[in-house]
Amino acid sequence: MKRILTALTVAATMFASSASAFDPDDLQKLKDTGECMGCDLSGANLGMDANLEGANLARADLEGANLFKANLFKAFLVDADLTDARLLSANLEDASLRGAAMRGVILCNTIMPDGSVIYSGC
Repeated sequence: MKRILTALTVAATMFASSASAFDPDDLQKLKDTGECMGCDLSGANLGMDANLEGANLARADLEGANLFKANLFKAFLVDADLTDARLLSANLEDASLRGAAMRGVILCNTIMPDGSVIYSGC
């Protein structure tokens, strides 16, 4: 009985975590067009030198996304959810972050919109 309960708990946890994963169609739309307003990119791996310069990600869900070394120069992230996103060594210079949720964001060696560099979360 304990094994069945454990197996059900593991299966439920895996299902619940997959339900909050990004939408592959939204990721493809971003790659193809450079914009993805209101898209679900939660948990997506957009890092390792991703060039998102000027991308329109207004109201996008980027919760827990990996944006390591991403180029977000002049990106439009107004009202985006960046909760728990990893922006290590990312470039946010001249990006619009008005209304963006930034709780728990890791900003280590990150260029901020004003050109300053932040080392919080290193």
